[in-house]
Amino acid sequence: MAWIVLMISGVLEAGWAISLKLSHGFSRLVPSVAFLVLALASFAGLAYAMRTLPAGPAYAVWTGIGAALTAVVGMVWLGDGFSVAKTVSIVLIVAGVIGLNLTGGGH
Repeated sequence: MAWIVLMISGVLEAGWAISLKLSHGFSRLVPSVAFLVLALASFAGLAYAMRTLPAGPAYAVWTGIGAALTAVVGMVWLGDGFSVAKTVSIVLIVAGVIGLNLTGGGH
């Protein structure tokens, strides 16, 4: 259950990062409120998951999901631009998280 909560929290991390971008420095109400709600939910999920999961792998999964998803959303919907280097970097983030867990860090 902790892993599921952690993965959902990683998606919520991407949500608050995107909301932060869309808030334009907290000058827009709806994205600013979305940022606060998503950030609180994301951190609460991370805290819940870390009650039973090791800190390193849990944090790596949380940030990895958030970073990779935020980068993809930025490239696809926010006009951040696409490049092979960005795509390779996202793959490396995912590979690093998987590698960390396969080496026994997540068990």
